[in-house]
Amino acid sequence: MKYLDEFSDPVLAKRLFDDIRAVTTRPWSLMEVCGGQTHSIIRHGIDQLLPEEIQLIHGPGCPVCVTPLEIIDKALEIASRPDVIFCSFGDMLRVPGSGRDLFKVKSEGADVRVVYSPLDALKIAQENPDRQVVFFGIGFETTAPPNAMTVHQAKKLGITNFSLLVSHVRVPPAIDAIMNSPDCRVQAFLAAGHVCTVMGTAEYPELAERHRVPIVVTGFEPLDILEGIRRAVRQLESGRHTVENAYPRAVQADGSPAARAMLADVFEVTDRAWRGIGTIPQSGWRLSPKYRDYDAEHRFSVTGIETEESTVCRSGEVLQGLIKPHECAAFGKECTPRNPLGATMVSSEGACAAYYLYRRLDAPNKEASSVV
Repeated sequence: MKYLDEFSDPVLAKRLFDDIRAVTTRPWSLMEVCGGQTHSIIRHGIDQLLPEEIQLIHGPGCPVCVTPLEIIDKALEIASRPDVIFCSFGDMLRVPGSGRDLFKVKSEGADVRVVYSPLDALKIAQENPDRQVVFFGIGFETTAPPNAMTVHQAKKLGITNFSLLVSHVRVPPAIDAIMNSPDCRVQAFLAAGHVCTVMGTAEYPELAERHRVPIVVTGFEPLDILEGIRRAVRQLESGRHTVENAYPRAVQADGSPAARAMLADVFEVTDRAWRGIGTIPQSGWRLSPKYRDYDAEHRFSVTGIETEESTVCRSGEVLQGLIKPHECAAFGKECTPRNPLGATMVSSEGACAAYYLYRRLDAPNKEASSVV
């Protein structure tokens, strides 16, 4: 497929691998922030083909995976109400709450619908003026602008039976929290390219300088990822720690000014809990006072939620890059995509799902021979 096949060219991939091997003289640990990058790395065996000195650590950049258990349980409580039509993207329906998931609530009679855009949920609200319609708005800076735009549109049109259950998180504070952790092993970051298409790169130089860590904005195809790794390793080997844009075909320094203006109007920055990690200051968004009437948590007064995580699931350690998925004793046994114990086994961007899907059930094998 044009514009995709070009970024999976095995000849060019070999050149990049050769360049990485040639420049690598000591061990380095790099974290790819985005779950989409993790799936590409595991699918194409990139981590198995790199020099043994280079370790890739899977980061917390899976929006479904980091949605806190408390928000999941609030979603379940709201969706169970008979006057509510609860709308969500499909990947949230199997994410386990404390005791059930949205599929279970739907099977019990709740009106839970899969939509493909928040505007679909707004249309449902227009078509059902006697029902409350709630859209489950999760994700990073990438998905926040369309959700913000939908709330803005609802207010503009005077649609009062629509609200948003918000669980949006921001990447730069997560990088800061990772680097401040006493268990941190990360020496360079491959930043999520699609996040930077919205927000630009302005927040990263201060992090790179303060933590003395290279940050390379990276795409998602095999050659994108290899180029990001090549640039990061070159910086590490030369003792530099700057921000580089290895994804210029999609990322501009100022991102999308229109999207950022919409975010600034509809949302305000707040502390946010990350599932398996804990609360990270200033790492999320909530609806600003101007749009507070469209906040589902405020509208439905969801309180008194008591959460209970699985006692055997180690997805929190996976999200922090402390272990690989196959190092969890439940992986592939008690925990599978059909019966997940944690969100990392459910999401299309979850590290556990990637390892299970591509049969990475044992320790990495450095004898793999192809990235395509």
